[in-house]
Amino acid sequence: MSRASGTSTAPPPESTEGESPLARVALRFTAFTERWLPDAFGFVLVGTLVVLVLGLVTGEKLFAAPKDPVTATQGFGLIDAWGKGFWSLIVFTLEMAMIIIGGYAVATSRPVARLIVWLATVPSTPRKAIAFVAAVAMLTSYLNWAFSLVFTAILAREIARVLPRVDYRALGAMAFIGLGTVWAQGLSGSAALQVASAASSPPPVQDVVKAGGFPSGVIPLSDTIFTWQAIAATVVVFVVAVGLAWMLAPSPERSRTAEDMGITLRPLLGRGSTIDEAGDDDAPKRPGDWLENSPVFTLIIAAIAVLYLVRHFRAGSNPIAALDLDTVNMVLIITALLLHWRPRRLVAAVREGAPAASGVLLQFPFYGGIFGMIVYTGLSQRIAGWLVQASDQFFFPPLIAIYSCILGVFVPSGGSKWVIEAPYVLDAANQLDVHSGWMVVVYDLGEASANLLQPFWMLPTLAVLGLKARDIMGYTFAMFLVCFPVVLVLVTLLAPHVTS
Repeated sequence: MSRASGTSTAPPPESTEGESPLARVALRFTAFTERWLPDAFGFVLVGTLVVLVLGLVTGEKLFAAPKDPVTATQGFGLIDAWGKGFWSLIVFTLEMAMIIIGGYAVATSRPVARLIVWLATVPSTPRKAIAFVAAVAMLTSYLNWAFSLVFTAILAREIARVLPRVDYRALGAMAFIGLGTVWAQGLSGSAALQVASAASSPPPVQDVVKAGGFPSGVIPLSDTIFTWQAIAATVVVFVVAVGLAWMLAPSPERSRTAEDMGITLRPLLGRGSTIDEAGDDDAPKRPGDWLENSPVFTLIIAAIAVLYLVRHFRAGSNPIAALDLDTVNMVLIITALLLHWRPRRLVAAVREGAPAASGVLLQFPFYGGIFGMIVYTGLSQRIAGWLVQASDQFFFPPLIAIYSCILGVFVPSGGSKWVIEAPYVLDAANQLDVHSGWMVVVYDLGEASANLLQPFWMLPTLAVLGLKARDIMGYTFAMFLVCFPVVLVLVTLLAPHVTS
């Protein structure tokens, strides 16, 4: 797809004439963020400085080191703690990058493209199409958020190509909506998966988890996203968001199609397609090409992986607890290998998807530095004390949801943000006798809502659709105004209030 020059007869995106009061607020908010907020990397740089200044103001030393800096987890000055934490998330960084790349590879395989073409024929009206895309986005993000970003964006693009007068901006916003609602409660929710894996959870986080009643230092998924309270909250948010998508759909007279916005859409399959269905000049041209083009090794490797996964899930008493980031990534990669069938096609898909992971690779070490300044000094205990003093057992969950959402605007990543704050959030929960697993759920619901207010995770979706953040943020902000209050009510009323 591409933007073409031309004159649009539709009203400009900045116009608020004839719009509802909620739409006017959304458009003004979009204009503000486009003018004043920095890009995603700017957030982490500002966050580093804020934490450094906060530490100095609260009495932390700038330079200090314990006698054994290699094994110690306390007693560092802010600068030393930043350096110690800088590479502390290296395993998690690779895991998150592989989730993005694996999700992209699955979503762009030819069998999935055929599914998308069929799904694009399901909605019969523009309003149904917008609600349908929202529902698909949330369902797929529950399975895997990275796959959802690409899959639903391609679906929205195909629907916009075949359905007249559907608003392309609203479709783009709904294609992203899974990341602003239910993704963190699903099978790729990074915070829940991280605390369920000793390999992904830093030792300071494991220590506070142990203090909360989990002797192994990890919290299985059966105590986080698969509790009945978490499932109930997810279902309610899903229903509210689909209903809101239906109500937010503009009338055909006010809609702006891809053509109105100067965007040319090509068919997904067939002549002139973005995925060359007929492009089978894969015949080996030399003996060495046989391996790259033969499905034999695809089947052998897939069989090995399936046998391993069966043994992996049967090894423990709780198969759900075995579903961690490493397992999710293996399933994604093997699924992509099978869907692409020929190794050469998978290599090409991974090459195309790798740039989408560049933000994670650059920013996560800096998140690790922030993590170090909070955890390896006395700052985490101090913040935990503030949270305890500001709340009680009943109001602690909504307080953390609000806190998580606010910080999520500046640190746009559920996994990295959680690892920064987990020590003092869980410490405060322990002191208030709030279940640690429930706090992971609460924190994730608040953090997901923040994605409706900042553009970092929108980038893969926007790249597929050829849109800019300002084109869709009015709709995502309108979603936030309704969905986030619902989240606050849910985390308060469903809080189990039990000891870990």
